[in-house]
Amino acid sequence: MNSYSKRLIAAVSSSLLLLGLAPSVSADEVDALIQQMDHISHEASAKNEEVKQLQIDLERGDEKLEELKARAAAAAVEADKARDREQSYRQEVNRLAGSKYRGATIDPLSNALGADSPQYAIDRASYMSTLTRNANEALQDLREVTQQAAKKRSEADRSVAAVTYEQNSLKKREEELDRQQSELKQRTDEILDRVNALSPDQRARWELKNGPLPIDPAALSAAASGAVQAALSKLGAPYEWGAAGPDSFDCSGLVVWSFLQQGKQVPRTSQAQMAGGTPVDVNNLQPGDVVGYYPGATHVGIYIGDGKLVHASDYGIPVQVVAVDSMPIYGARRY
Repeated sequence: MNSYSKRLIAAVSSSLLLLGLAPSVSADEVDALIQQMDHISHEASAKNEEVKQLQIDLERGDEKLEELKARAAAAAVEADKARDREQSYRQEVNRLAGSKYRGATIDPLSNALGADSPQYAIDRASYMSTLTRNANEALQDLREVTQQAAKKRSEADRSVAAVTYEQNSLKKREEELDRQQSELKQRTDEILDRVNALSPDQRARWELKNGPLPIDPAALSAAASGAVQAALSKLGAPYEWGAAGPDSFDCSGLVVWSFLQQGKQVPRTSQAQMAGGTPVDVNNLQPGDVVGYYPGATHVGIYIGDGKLVHASDYGIPVQVVAVDSMPIYGARRY
């Protein structure tokens, strides 16, 4: 018998002893604490998943911002070079025209009227026509390059401004979520203090609130996926907000760690886990499927077969195996 099953049997025995010997007011007190803790812990877990997703979004936003800044800088350099080339070419055209013909301009009509002989006028007009045509074509090309570069720089600048705005917005939202999470943690710590002050028998009832089931991981090893085996190896590990192993976990952290042991990357948050993978009908679950719970997919666990799920649930409760339908199911995904 593994240590998890031994601990579970001891907790059940203690709970039964409490129900048989302790005053009813004590049992009522524990029930009230459990109900209060369930509500607060559920809210805290939901906020925890939101904060993690915001942190991911901020990291992606930072990467996108740096990329856009680099594009904007490159566009600015391109625009500056194009303007410099245009100005330089204008000066060179005027210099060549002036050195070939005194007082020459790049206007063909003026050059023809000022010529000393018909042949000279023809030569001069032909030269200036070619020079003018080439110069105009080159200048037009340079103008287009300059306009395109300026357009790119303007678009990149607007993109940077938009990302910066979104980045600031995300940071404000994260600060607000951190504040709310801090308030929830204070209330949670208050309840945990009360839970920790309970007797061992009363504490056992707290740990049994989710209806944990005895399990022999060795019996599942033949049919279970690698992720299931990894998760079951962490039975009894403590719950911790934002933790993804190897010693403590939150709900989505246990899923991430378990799949990572098999070389698979899954999203970090419960909501993202329920948005990834392949959708699965809850009536056709297979060992290794990720099951989400509650509106908004604020909780997840790993199906292990035989109608059972392994998950990290709440503060003060270790990783456990429970019935897959012990909580309202949101959906399921296969990775």
